[in-house]
Amino acid sequence: MSARILLLAVFGLACAGDGTGLDENGIPVGTVPQPPGPPPMATLSADVQPILSVNCAVSGCHAGPNAVLGQDLSVGGTFGSVVDVPSVEAPALRRVRPFLPDSSYLVHKIQGTQATVGGSGERMPLIGGVLTEQEIASIRAWITAGALDN
Repeated sequence: MSARILLLAVFGLACAGDGTGLDENGIPVGTVPQPPGPPPMATLSADVQPILSVNCAVSGCHAGPNAVLGQDLSVGGTFGSVVDVPSVEAPALRRVRPFLPDSSYLVHKIQGTQATVGGSGERMPLIGGVLTEQEIASIRAWITAGALDN
């Protein structure tokens, strides 16, 4: 037998197996599953602002100098209008509290949980329907990462 054929035969045997020692997912028995990693990094400009621009920063809502409750969610207005700014509906909370999405009133408004933190009004956005779970996750990830103006 040539060395090449012998090498292929040995390699083939090393890769073959009957699943002994593996669980139903093909993971070695006794391996401790690792928790999922941190949420993906999100930025205001790339991830959050596009969501707000389409769903919130529209005429008659949260856009421009006459934005509802003074909360301008249009490009260039979002950061200064929400980060570390007290909520009008729930003054004990900030609209966005960096690193703490569950302490951010904006998150409660888009999740529809505002009443649980002493807030009021309807779930946002009013026009166009609620945000998707992925959109909410992006906003939460941005806040978790520090709610930076980037």
